[in-house]
Amino acid sequence: MVLLLLLACRRTARKAVVYSTKVACCNHSTLCHISQRSSRHGPGSGSGNARRNGNPNHEEFLLAGNPARGWQMPPPSRGYGMLVVRILRGALKLRYLVLGGAIGGGVSLSKVSFAGYITPRCMCQLRQFFLQKYEDWKDGLPDMKWLQDALPQGERWSQFSQNLIEVGGLVKNAIDMDPKLKQLGEDKLSEWRTWFDSRLDDAIEAADYQGVQIVETKEDLKAKTTVAALGISTDESRKKYDKLQSQVESLQTEIMNVQIKYQKELEKMEKENRELRQQYLILKTNKKTTAKKIKKSLIDMYSEVLDELSGYDTGYTMADHLPRVVVVGDQSSGKTSVLESIAKARIFPRGSGEMMTRAPVKVTLAEGPYHVAQFRDSDREYDLTKEADLSELRREVEFRMRASVRGGKTVSNEVIAMTVKGPGLQRMVLVDLPGIISTMTVDMASDTKDSIHQMTKHYMSNPNAIILCIQDGSVDAERSNVTDLVMQCDPLGRRTIFVLTKVDLAEELADPDRIRKILSGKLFPMKALGYYAVVTGRGRKDDSIDAIRQYEEDFFKNSKLFHRRGVIMPHQVTSRNLSLAVSDRFWKMVRETIEQQADAFKATRFNLETEWKNNFPRLRESGRDELFDKAKGEILDEVVTLSQISAKKWDDALTSKLWDKLSNYVFENIYLPAAQSGSQNSFNTMVDIKLRQWAEQALPAKSVEAGWEALQNEFISLMERAKKSQAHDGIFDQLKGAVVDEAIRRHSWEDKAIDMLRVIQLNTLEDRFVHDKAEWDQAVKFLESSVNAKLVQTDETLGQMFGPGQWHRISHWQYLTQDQQKRRSVKSELDKILKNDVKHLPTLSYDELTTVRKNLQRDNVDVDTDYIRQTWFPVYRKHFLQQALQRARDCRKAYYLYTQQGAECEISCSDVVLFWRIQQVIKITGNALRQQVINREARRLDKEVKAVLDEFSDDEEKKAHLLTGKRVLLAEELIKVRQIQEKLEEFINSLNQEK
Repeated sequence: MVLLLLLACRRTARKAVVYSTKVACCNHSTLCHISQRSSRHGPGSGSGNARRNGNPNHEEFLLAGNPARGWQMPPPSRGYGMLVVRILRGALKLRYLVLGGAIGGGVSLSKVSFAGYITPRCMCQLRQFFLQKYEDWKDGLPDMKWLQDALPQGERWSQFSQNLIEVGGLVKNAIDMDPKLKQLGEDKLSEWRTWFDSRLDDAIEAADYQGVQIVETKEDLKAKTTVAALGISTDESRKKYDKLQSQVESLQTEIMNVQIKYQKELEKMEKENRELRQQYLILKTNKKTTAKKIKKSLIDMYSEVLDELSGYDTGYTMADHLPRVVVVGDQSSGKTSVLESIAKARIFPRGSGEMMTRAPVKVTLAEGPYHVAQFRDSDREYDLTKEADLSELRREVEFRMRASVRGGKTVSNEVIAMTVKGPGLQRMVLVDLPGIISTMTVDMASDTKDSIHQMTKHYMSNPNAIILCIQDGSVDAERSNVTDLVMQCDPLGRRTIFVLTKVDLAEELADPDRIRKILSGKLFPMKALGYYAVVTGRGRKDDSIDAIRQYEEDFFKNSKLFHRRGVIMPHQVTSRNLSLAVSDRFWKMVRETIEQQADAFKATRFNLETEWKNNFPRLRESGRDELFDKAKGEILDEVVTLSQISAKKWDDALTSKLWDKLSNYVFENIYLPAAQSGSQNSFNTMVDIKLRQWAEQALPAKSVEAGWEALQNEFISLMERAKKSQAHDGIFDQLKGAVVDEAIRRHSWEDKAIDMLRVIQLNTLEDRFVHDKAEWDQAVKFLESSVNAKLVQTDETLGQMFGPGQWHRISHWQYLTQDQQKRRSVKSELDKILKNDVKHLPTLSYDELTTVRKNLQRDNVDVDTDYIRQTWFPVYRKHFLQQALQRARDCRKAYYLYTQQGAECEISCSDVVLFWRIQQVIKITGNALRQQVINREARRLDKEVKAVLDEFSDDEEKKAHLLTGKRVLLAEELIKVRQIQEKLEEFINSLNQEK
């Protein structure tokens, strides 16, 4: 900074010298004349030549002065003094300019009121922004530390500054300044000081005003915030919270559904990829490969049997007596932690007192070289030695649990099956169940408590199941709910193992004697095969299994409670001893009961096969998946047939559908209003206007709607014709109907078709002249058929209004109602009006209404004007349609007269021209829609059908709902029992070989 200040002073001093020289030149013409004359001497006329010639140059003249003008330059000694004075003045000037500019900028900013739209938070952000910018600018300055070494410091600097002040005083006393120049400097200095003081006062005043305004703004804001906060009631806050909570839950459900969908798609693609790779290898080797059968372990084979059985008996209807270890206990008693300790990995999601286990989790433990986990329906292996894989595994378990809960339930019966392999793991199959609860929270379903009890009882009621009863040692034993359930299912305790968890907390909180009684089986009336005490952690979520096991071993080594002689055996503590005991009991139960269970399934298979032969002797035992694949092929064949329909058939279907959609609008909004105009020219003008408006707005969308309905009708008609074939199987009807309805619901016509049709229809309607006799005859025929159809509809309306005719009443013994008799009386009067005026307007005048009403009153029929108008509309419509039909007949042979006279034709054939234009639009639109159906929409519909079929194939509930009946259920049961029985026999053979 000092260096920059010195450079600025030097530059200012240089400018001051030049400025003084210019002033002298402007005040003294002689000096300027000398300067000009000396400049004409050329570059060679230097100062030396001037001295030799006796003519001084302008520099010497400037130093010497000009006595003729009455002034002279100061002596040379004063020149150095003036130079020092000007340098100091420049430095002072620079300081005042910088200070004044800073204050002026502050005043300018203060004049802008930000209080209205800058909040205190914004001011804080601006302050932080400018501080950050200042720090960045300060960091970007060059390193000036070298000045500290160059400049004197401490006492040397003080001595140097004192010497400089003394020199300044000597110079000031030695310099004799010009009085005029001195007065000019003092005046300028006083002027600058006055300007600076005024600017400083303005800045201070503006700053004070701004501070008051900011303070007021903060107070107002605080008051408004307080009022707004007090204005929100507790009910409104609760409603907002509930609304936000419902939105969050709906978003979570939607995200979960999307994740399930994409996970299924990924698994499907992986499966297809494996099949394609296998086919590629077969084609590449050009040899018939034989699949190598990998030898499975006993526990893997047994786990597959349980998986098949869980899929077969999801409703708990079959007496499943295959052994497994069932882990039961109160909520948050440590069930999952015990299972993790046995599996030697923290594989389950953690929770803080909330229900985390929402579905049964079947864990198959097996010994292997690597510590990995894998789900039954997935090929991915999770490395349990890596924390990243463990986190992903826990997220996947939580996701599967939440995905299994549907329909507003809290728990699910669907089993989540996974296998954990690793060194030193004991081979067994464990099932972790949701914890038993005594009180439900508001976010649980109403049947949650009963559902958990029913599920727990079902698994424990298996006479060959090993019950691992988990009891929290840190709470009072009397608060346990699980012990009563265990006593009901196993009163003698022949297959129950009791586990007391959290004994490290129990030692500090509970009575040691009670713990000893629990582990010795003397406190609870419940009996068990063995009693074990374990420690499942220190309450830290991030502890590893190794750390937990080390903590458990240290606790039991140092615990005084478990070291008293003759009270607790060493084999009753630690998770390792527990896993050994459970595994030993599990395999003992398997060897004792597996033969009996296999015989039971063999008998069930025989009974089912006999029932199938008696009911369906000529049909194959096709399961639901096989039937679905067959139905899928038939549906796709019909979609292919849709694109093979002839062009003529498509044209007829589309033309018919288009006129059904458009006829009502043509008559009600175009033809009838235009016909009431009174003249042929006005008729044509109104028709042109209404046709253009129609083509620009509603006609393209209606045309697309008609095309889509025609495509839908053709597709449905193909499916209906397939039902009449001899090879039709009625078991597929419900599935086919659901697929067709869902595909049609999803399918929508391309958006760009509307714009394309709009252009085509507008161009077609621009043609107002019939080109040949054949088109004229077709237009007349089209007009007659359309009018006749409207006449039929009008006659039906009149028949309902006036009742049946005389002959129909006599033959069917019917009578007219009182209202129908009134209508007939009104109709007779209206017919008189139309007979007198054939070209009557479509509305009745006031005089005509009065006349009709009075004539009816003479016949003792009292009606109002609205009643007469209601009767008039269908009567007049029939009259108009009859006249239109007569005009169409008159125009049959008037084509050549029309070609010669055009719009001025003696016979009014504007009706024919209108319907010819509409007929041309329908033809062109039908052709465009046909091309789009064949080229685009049939293929897009095929894609929609395939997508629906793929979704249905992955949805087992949907397939079970659509493919149902005794045939399907019996085949499914037979296939499942056969698979289970075969796997059981394979397992028994391997078990006998191991013996």
